[in-house]
Amino acid sequence: MKITSAELTISAAKEEQFPPGMFPEVALSGRSNVGKSSFINTLLARKGLARTSQRPGKTQTLNYYWINNRFHFVDVPGYGYAKVSKKEREAWGRVLESYFQNREQLKAVVQLVDMRHKPSKEDVMMYEWLKHHEREVIVIGTKADKVAKGKWDKHAAIIRKELQMHEDDKLIMFSAETGQGKDKAWNAVTKALFN
Repeated sequence: MKITSAELTISAAKEEQFPPGMFPEVALSGRSNVGKSSFINTLLARKGLARTSQRPGKTQTLNYYWINNRFHFVDVPGYGYAKVSKKEREAWGRVLESYFQNREQLKAVVQLVDMRHKPSKEDVMMYEWLKHHEREVIVIGTKADKVAKGKWDKHAAIIRKELQMHEDDKLIMFSAETGQGKDKAWNAVTKALFN
């Protein structure tokens, strides 16, 4: 995918702020420090477009990136970060639940998990919830450069088992450092957006 334009157009805190129009979108979900910003910047070949927060859990909005005047990437707040108050988390939970359940433009969810570790309880819950609501999920194992290549299969098997992934669900090993998996990620995303 050749990126000709990419910009952050809106940070939406509530449903009425979601962009109108039927342009397709892909949401990016994952724990607060899993590398979502790096994933977005690598895919879009834009260094500082998605800001890496100094304080994990700081993204409190759905950040809409408008790409090639054709589709959106939607960076949703990271989950599993304890410093957000329970009340805030619940309010967020409602906005996100509505987004994932009702947003017609949403074609797939890219769920990022840290390849170095077993998926967390929140990772498993998120995956199950998305599957329950019949959303297509593309799982990305981030930080692949931190794992010896000879151990990738073992780590992939652990992720698949913990998430109880369906056989036909995609799992792509990815590294923002080396660009590993960038093409495969784009292929999966493009297919979801335009098929």
